[in-house]
Amino acid sequence: MARVCHSCGKKVMFGNKISKSRRHTKRKWLPNLQKVRIQTSEGNKRVRVCTRCIRSGKITKAISGGQRVAYGA
Repeated sequence: MARVCHSCGKKVMFGNKISKSRRHTKRKWLPNLQKVRIQTSEGNKRVRVCTRCIRSGKITKAISGGQRVAYGA
């Protein structure tokens, strides 16, 4: 499974790490992806989504069957 956000397409970025002596070495920045179960038209699906999409509400999380809600305790 690739390191790509299902919602916005954010992926790994490449660049250079620069030391104090200005020496350049290759490095990469990984996006903060979380495995989340979301609701789709076909049903529930587990995908990788970045935390920014989760916070902004671009996706709707699926309610798992194990959760119970107590009404009027």
